[in-house]
Amino acid sequence: MRFPPVVTALSSIAIAVLIAFGPTVGRADEKPLSDQQEEAVKKIVHEYLVQHPEAIIEAIGAYREKQRVSAQDAAKKALTDHREELNNDPNSQVFGNPDGDVTVVEFFDYHCPYCKAMTDRLLDIVHADGKVRLVMKELPILGPDSVFASRAAIASREQNLYPQFHTALMHLKAPLGEDTVMQTAKSVGIDVDRLKKDMENANIASVINANVELAHELEIDGTPGWVVGDQTTSGAMSAESFKQLIESARKAKS
Repeated sequence: MRFPPVVTALSSIAIAVLIAFGPTVGRADEKPLSDQQEEAVKKIVHEYLVQHPEAIIEAIGAYREKQRVSAQDAAKKALTDHREELNNDPNSQVFGNPDGDVTVVEFFDYHCPYCKAMTDRLLDIVHADGKVRLVMKELPILGPDSVFASRAAIASREQNLYPQFHTALMHLKAPLGEDTVMQTAKSVGIDVDRLKKDMENANIASVINANVELAHELEIDGTPGWVVGDQTTSGAMSAESFKQLIESARKAKS
């Protein structure tokens, strides 16, 4: 059995310490090292690291890998703990096939250029597949205009025009301000006066706050953020890469 390099390096340091101070070093029943002994240990470690600087790089790499694995494990647990909230939240709009065999959850911001770039690509994939549920979760993290647009979109569900409004907002080229959002709402047939009243519903803020907390639990800190089956990822990606995520999720269920 071959030990990893970082283990070998650190073991060499430990051996050097034992040679210098005898077999009593590190025993629970012994007194702490004297100041002179501590200085000697520091010197041994320093000299070793000067001679073998790669040990530092290896140790950092091992630490980062441990963090990555730990984060993955935490994310998997969070997916299990919040599965119902992710997949079946009545406050989240569902696109595609409501009875699909794979659920994709998107955390998005109407101000996010990467979310906009993915809109048509994603909808084309969902419609072409025919067996995907796409759950939409507003995550307005890019300023007050993002929050306003998300509140308007959630409120538009009262008029059953969320899909049209969502797509129109994602296709906007103009800056995302309150006037632009309301003009866009009007352009898809939304009663703007009613929309403004519906936006005052306190439940809307609760929905957004719940989405933010859920994204935090899943360690999704940017948009677009994705949950595809048991996988979390983020950012824009090619149609082919996204199709592979969906197929992987489908195979994992079979």
